[in-house]
Amino acid sequence: GACQRTNLCNESLMLEKLPACGRSFEEMMKKVDSKKWCNLTEFIMYYDNFTQCTEREANNASCFWPNPLAEGFITGIHKQFFSNCTSEKVHWEDPPDEILTTLIFVPVVLTCAMITLVVWCSKRSDTL
Repeated sequence: GACQRTNLCNESLMLEKLPACGRSFEEMMKKVDSKKWCNLTEFIMYYDNFTQCTEREANNASCFWPNPLAEGFITGIHKQFFSNCTSEKVHWEDPPDEILTTLIFVPVVLTCAMITLVVWCSKRSDTL
């Protein structure tokens, strides 16, 4: 049988190389106005380069990607640049009582009117 050589992940080499990806991304992000950091279309190419860099460095160290150490590094970059981009949840409120009463009352009245009309028409058809 053939022996298959397995490469062990060199985590220390990977952790040594990943910061270069972060520095490169940081330099590219300096070109983007910080007010636009939450708009992915403003920096998607930079982020793609960063992702490819982290994947390449992980692979060069014989590590799979993503892996917990690389994910931790990427999360750190996210916290550095995108911590203010959390989406705010919309707080829903009931409408004022006047509007709510109208929204309930109108369908109830229309339903009663339709029932009355159907009953009245069915009684009239007997006399025709």
